[in-house]
Amino acid sequence: MSHFNVTLGLSNPKSPTNVGAVLRAAGCFQADSILYTGVRYDRAAAFCTDTQSQSKNIPLTGVSCLLESAPRDAKIVVIELAENAESLASFVHPDNAFYIFGPEDGTVKQKVVNNADSVVYIPTHGCLNLAATVNIVLYDRLAKSHQPKEGNELIRQSRDMNNRLKVK
Repeated sequence: MSHFNVTLGLSNPKSPTNVGAVLRAAGCFQADSILYTGVRYDRAAAFCTDTQSQSKNIPLTGVSCLLESAPRDAKIVVIELAENAESLASFVHPDNAFYIFGPEDGTVKQKVVNNADSVVYIPTHGCLNLAATVNIVLYDRLAKSHQPKEGNELIRQSRDMNNRLKVK
């Protein structure tokens, strides 16, 4: 499977626990980097729950503006409960994507939405937390890709060292 560029943008993330979970999702789904704005994460970073130490593999960079820091040639995809947004169920992911996620206690700025190539929502009843949203979007991207990596070798590489289960 050819690897396309995937960058995550977190707009003023509220919780270091969620950023840790986003790092784990980024590692599991092979995102390239994470950018974030705001000061809340910096103040609480020491308490981050990056349980798989993905911060050693995936750059996590504070920036002043997600739009100005967007990777070159990436399509900007805002994930937000916004009126007139496209449902994730029918969304076609771009090869090179910069996914921007809003904070749990706020929203992405209108300027970011106005400059996005796509605005997508997850069709749920109620809103999800940041980490859950990132996991769903990245899984949807994988599930819709033309050549997802599958099989026993992937299972053996991915599972916890205490897991040796087999289906008979």
